[in-house]
Amino acid sequence: MIKDIWSVFIDRKEFFADLLFEHLEISLISILIAILFGGLVGIFISEFQKTAKPTLGVINFLYTIPSISMLGFLIPFSGVGNATAIIALTVYALLPMVRNTNTGIANVDPAILEAAKGMGSTKIQILFKIKLPLAMPVIMSGIRNMVTMTIALAGIASFIGAGGLGVAIYRGITTNNAAMTMVGSLLIALLALVMDFVLGFIEKRMNKRSVKAKKANRIMAAISVVLCLGIAGGIFINTQQKDTLHIATKPMTEQYVLGEMLDILIEQDTDLNVELTQGVGGGTSNIQPAMESGEFDLYPEYTGTGWNMVLKHDGLYTEDLFRELESGYRDSYNMQWIGMYGFNNTYGLAVRREIAEQYNLKTYSDLKSAASSLTFGAEYDFFERDDGYDALCDTYGFKFGKTIDMDIGLKYQAINQGKIDVMVIFTTDGQLSASDVVVLEDDKQFYPSYICGNVIRAEVLEKYPELKTVFEKLDGLITNSDMAEINYSVETENKEPRDVAEDFLRSHSLLQ
Repeated sequence: MIKDIWSVFIDRKEFFADLLFEHLEISLISILIAILFGGLVGIFISEFQKTAKPTLGVINFLYTIPSISMLGFLIPFSGVGNATAIIALTVYALLPMVRNTNTGIANVDPAILEAAKGMGSTKIQILFKIKLPLAMPVIMSGIRNMVTMTIALAGIASFIGAGGLGVAIYRGITTNNAAMTMVGSLLIALLALVMDFVLGFIEKRMNKRSVKAKKANRIMAAISVVLCLGIAGGIFINTQQKDTLHIATKPMTEQYVLGEMLDILIEQDTDLNVELTQGVGGGTSNIQPAMESGEFDLYPEYTGTGWNMVLKHDGLYTEDLFRELESGYRDSYNMQWIGMYGFNNTYGLAVRREIAEQYNLKTYSDLKSAASSLTFGAEYDFFERDDGYDALCDTYGFKFGKTIDMDIGLKYQAINQGKIDVMVIFTTDGQLSASDVVVLEDDKQFYPSYICGNVIRAEVLEKYPELKTVFEKLDGLITNSDMAEINYSVETENKEPRDVAEDFLRSHSLLQ
């Protein structure tokens, strides 16, 4: 395993370096805002003690909100991406900063303050010359804890399409690449340790009182501020050229590959730059609103999902409704379906082979009598979809003994380990052939068609009509067996999505 981790790190060092820099950017901005704002709030409530209890109460309440819930709450206001991640991280960083600042100042010896007043010192002089210097060890302790926590928590930013090392962790889980997950996790831990060491060094330097030491401290402080502002400011500098296409993908192996295909072909065949946001958590539920707000221009979607989740239609989707689907997107969202890949990645049900043999399961209907003794597992959004768990159970009369929510990348691991008995699968899953499961027959034809294509904002296609030639190359390009093989290459053979995308495009003579 160590060898695999080292190999992945060396082979993808530029990829990990970029993610590390993004992680540092997001974390530093959040930390700097928390230090500034949290420090001011801490000073204020220490000077006006009546405000301390309600202020800390509000911050404590915000701190108890789960990070996923916080991100979900912020998305409608600030959208997906770095801005939302920074807001959430700042909120969580405020508590230790405010509390330690208030505690440090409040615990300054009253006798010292009385002596300062007796000598004629003003409130401002007492605050900056006595209170803050004496409270600094407690404040620095809060900053160190806050920095470590923020760097660790920043890993979740990838769930909403932000950058950072969480991208490697989440992508590794989704594509069954444990080595990539471990590299991302270890780099976050290393970054946290390095930052804690730096802050410890700063704390020691602050305790030195000689004139020479103070002068050196000022120089180092100035250099540190410039470096921090330079790193943090990088996230706000738009280094992209004007004509940049923003593409999003869902957190699925095949979508990673499709995103890379789009990136390669668009940059090869047009003058456009591509900014690819891979594996946006929540899939359609987060990408579609971002498309409507203009944060994303294009993403691969599935017809059945568009019909039920986006257009909110009830009932079974079939491909003879495609024209109505197109009209709904055009009239409601000014978006267009284009570049229909050809493969149909519909849902299916798989059971462990021993369970199938024990209960003689061949069809979904056969599963009804055994369901109460079995554990059902699926990704989070399947339990909330209109065509998901509830509708499936209503159609077939299922009453499972237990259900488990899990990440899409962990289902096969769970069923292979016996943690679940039945799970939802996609018909193009690469791990199907490597798992000891039986895919049941959908005898009532519950699942609709899920032909994959691209949804693009109409104004983008009008502005860049040259994109049409790219999408023409994608029409009917990928069969179900092609996609299953593609997914297998990434999930089981541990190939990189971009390498697999390039190989596939090259095999169809689409690369120059």
